[in-house]
Amino acid sequence: MAPRKPAAEPTAPTRRSSRISAQPKEELVKEKPEKKAPKKRNADETAGAGDAPKPKKVHSGFSSASNPELTFPPELPNIDVGDTLPSVVLKNEQGEDVDVATLTAEKGIIVFLVPKADTPGCTNQACGFRDSYPDFTSVGFDVYCLSADSPTAQNKWKTKKELPYPLISDPKRVLIRALGAGEGGKTQRSHFIFEKGGKLIDKRIPVKPVDSPKDALAFVKGLGDASS
Repeated sequence: MAPRKPAAEPTAPTRRSSRISAQPKEELVKEKPEKKAPKKRNADETAGAGDAPKPKKVHSGFSSASNPELTFPPELPNIDVGDTLPSVVLKNEQGEDVDVATLTAEKGIIVFLVPKADTPGCTNQACGFRDSYPDFTSVGFDVYCLSADSPTAQNKWKTKKELPYPLISDPKRVLIRALGAGEGGKTQRSHFIFEKGGKLIDKRIPVKPVDSPKDALAFVKGLGDASS
C-alpha cells in the first residue's frame, strides 16, 4: 500500500491594507456633483460682462450729432416783434466770439437764416443779400447770416461766394429757436429786422430764397420814407 502524501499546508490569505479595508466601499467611489440648471440672467446682467447698463437716451430737442458731450444749450425766451435782441455769445465764421446783443449798438441789422450753407436755395438767398448789401448799408443797416453750420463750413462758403457780410454759427440753435425758426431740429428759411438798440421790428418766416433780400430791403427803405 502506497504511502499517503502529506496534505498541503493552507496558504495564508493575502492581507489588504487596513486603511482601505477600514473604509466602507461606498466611500471609495466619489460621487459626481449634481449639475445645476444655469441661472437666468436679466437684461441688465446680459448687457455685457462687467459692463455698466447702457444709459437711457435723453431727448434734448436739438441734434445730438453737434453735441457728443451731452451738454444742453440754455433756453432763451421767444423773441417776437417789439422784443429786444437778447445777449447770447455765438461764433462768427472766423471762430471769434460775438455777443449778438452788441450788433445793434450803432446800427440796425438784418439777420437772415438759412437751413444749410452752400446749398442751392441758401446760396440764392445769400447772394441776393450780397448783391443788395450796399443798399442796406446806405440806409443804416448791417446784414448777418445765421445758421447751424460750423464756422469752418461758413467761412468756406463765404470765400467761395464772396459774401461781404459776417456769418454767425449757432450749432445748437439757441438763437434760432428763440426766433421761432428752429422747429423739429431744423432751421427754417427766414429773416428778422432789428432797429438800432435791438428791438425787433419785422420778421418773415418762412420766406422764399429769392424774396427774402427784396422784401427786407423794401421794408428798411420804407422806414426812411415813413420818417421823412
